[in-house]
Amino acid sequence: MKAHEVDFKLFGDDMQFVEIELDPQESVLAEAGTMMYMEQNIQMETIFGDGSGEGSGGLMGKLLGAGKRLVTGESLFMTVFTNGGHGKSKVAFAAPYPGKIIPIDLRDVGGKLVCQKDAFLCAAKGVSIGIEFQRKIGVGLFGREGFIMQKLEGDGLVFVHAGGTIIEKELTRGETLRIDTGCIVAYTKTVDFDVQMVGGVKSALFGGEGLFFATITGPGKVWLQSLPFSRLADRIGREAMTSGSGKGEGSVLGGLGDLLGGR
Repeated sequence: MKAHEVDFKLFGDDMQFVEIELDPQESVLAEAGTMMYMEQNIQMETIFGDGSGEGSGGLMGKLLGAGKRLVTGESLFMTVFTNGGHGKSKVAFAAPYPGKIIPIDLRDVGGKLVCQKDAFLCAAKGVSIGIEFQRKIGVGLFGREGFIMQKLEGDGLVFVHAGGTIIEKELTRGETLRIDTGCIVAYTKTVDFDVQMVGGVKSALFGGEGLFFATITGPGKVWLQSLPFSRLADRIGREAMTSGSGKGEGSVLGGLGDLLGGR
């Protein structure tokens, strides 16, 4: 299925949203709950899976496609937004947390992109959204975020979201980069992905970076994020725990404040 050709514009800096302009009968596919606003001619429909296999496989094919999304922790359903009018209409989708939205044309990356399972935001209808199991046993045992990822296939535009600052790196053949697994946003199909143990017992136990890191080897492109959502959530959780016990920010006056406040 050939993907619809859509136009878009990004707004914002650290809390971005993307506005997509659709011609009559053009559609865009999005994760549930990401829509920000839509003009009156836009029609919204909830579907099983990604809709890329319409007309093939029947009900069982649709159920299989939707079931794959459960493996990545996503909803069985996705939402299709279609321009049902006679002129151009717009629909916008917002990023779920601070960071950047990355537009990628799948035709420019060989028709396939592998990304973190929570990175996908929206895409032109016709793009297939599936799952990518890492085949190496090291990744499966120790890869954390990297074991089960999403794969986006087709010939249309996709929009992925990442936290913090984004950097795009082009790796030459045989060039290797070692990365925290959560910092990988996406990479092209020619990149080799593996997981290795941190060298040295002292580094593994006291380095604060975890026991394992990802190694990616070119050729190909990789997109990295400086603030993975998992890292942000862990930090917020720890701060909430310490604040709840009176040891959070401003705790120098915590005891005195409690006394003066009559507690």
